[in-house]
Amino acid sequence: MKKLLVTLSFVLGSYAYSCPKVLDHDFRVLDSSENINLCKYENKVVLAVNVASRCGFVYQYEALQDLYSEYKEDEFVILGFPSRDFMYQEYNDESKVKEFCSTEYGVTFPMFATTPVRGSAANSFYKTLTKISGQKPGWNFHKYLISKEGEVLSFDTSVEPDSEELKAQIAKLL
Repeated sequence: MKKLLVTLSFVLGSYAYSCPKVLDHDFRVLDSSENINLCKYENKVVLAVNVASRCGFVYQYEALQDLYSEYKEDEFVILGFPSRDFMYQEYNDESKVKEFCSTEYGVTFPMFATTPVRGSAANSFYKTLTKISGQKPGWNFHKYLISKEGEVLSFDTSVEPDSEELKAQIAKLL
């Protein structure tokens, strides 16, 4: 009987803390050989953003960093995905992307290797985000807000990171 209870407890325990399928994807960290699974961010509200250093919306990095600084202690994280999908507005060299984000905008939120985010070449995470939300990224700085349960809300580029609309949704999910 005791062995059965321990086994049942283990099974129930692992079920209770399973990662939402939307996060179960592996990515290489920007300008690194380190790979991580996004399940590392389970039990957090996640804002996934496809970014580009030479885009007219690049100024959004500042508000993204401010948003991250404001909420990072409250189970919130921003994940940046540099992409060259929109007029090749991201550097080819990942070291330049990393340096630009760090020196120009003081980015400290997690950034991942340059990757496609739209169409048939999109990475598996972005294909999942598109499928769940029903919206594909229309341009750089498209935002997907993912709840702790794996629900996805989509915000196009025009929704600023410090907008009341986005901040209210983040606060609601936290």
